[in-house]
Amino acid sequence: MTQTSALRRIGAALALAAVLAVVSACSPRPADTETHDPFETVNRTWFDRNLALASAVQRPSDTADALHSADAPTMTPAPTGGDVLQRRVRRFGSNLSHPRYVVNDLLQLRPDRAAENAWRFVINSTIGLGGLFDPAAAMGLQGRPTDFGETLHRWGANEGAYVVLPFFGPSTERDAAGMVVDLMLDPLRHVLPGREHAAASAARLAGRLADQAAFSDVIDANVMRSEDPYVQARLLFLQARRHHLGMESEDDFIDPYADFPD
Repeated sequence: MTQTSALRRIGAALALAAVLAVVSACSPRPADTETHDPFETVNRTWFDRNLALASAVQRPSDTADALHSADAPTMTPAPTGGDVLQRRVRRFGSNLSHPRYVVNDLLQLRPDRAAENAWRFVINSTIGLGGLFDPAAAMGLQGRPTDFGETLHRWGANEGAYVVLPFFGPSTERDAAGMVVDLMLDPLRHVLPGREHAAASAARLAGRLADQAAFSDVIDANVMRSEDPYVQARLLFLQARRHHLGMESEDDFIDPYADFPD
């Protein structure tokens, strides 16, 4: 074992210990409320800063204003070359996340989901040209995103307080801690050389930016036009996250992105 490899293992162990300490300190949600937001002042500051950052990478809102106007006709605009490229970037970045999904599926004792995500990654990485196309979906392999935050939920960790992270946006204490572990668990981190892994990470980041741009119209309609955008964004995130984890029933959940094309 080289000195660099040993230092990486020690650093990973220390980071994991720190994450577990954070998770163990996560306070449970009060029984008489649906939200636990003791950091609201700081959260609102980062919410505003993230919006300013998003506005720099999202397409202009003129189209969204026209589409969401009460006087505008109901129609679906034809996809442009930029829309197609954006979708390809999203798919490419999402495909690179599937090895991490597989690891978390196994930690959650869900071998069926691990197999589906693994096959989806293999097929889209080969036939789908690295994820630019999605032949796996045509074969019935839809896959299911997951993360170490969900793994912690399966292990019984509390959700903790609601937080807004710089750039990454809405989260919870448990999910924020899980993001750190996901970085360490990423199989590509241990397989690809440093330069190639950095390129893969950049591709995932580009995919995340493409996601933000793709959902900008929906966010404009469901969040920015509400009386308090921060409260609305918090509500939608917690509803969606709890539904994903199986904590919310179908009757209690309204998906604001249900009609948005993939």
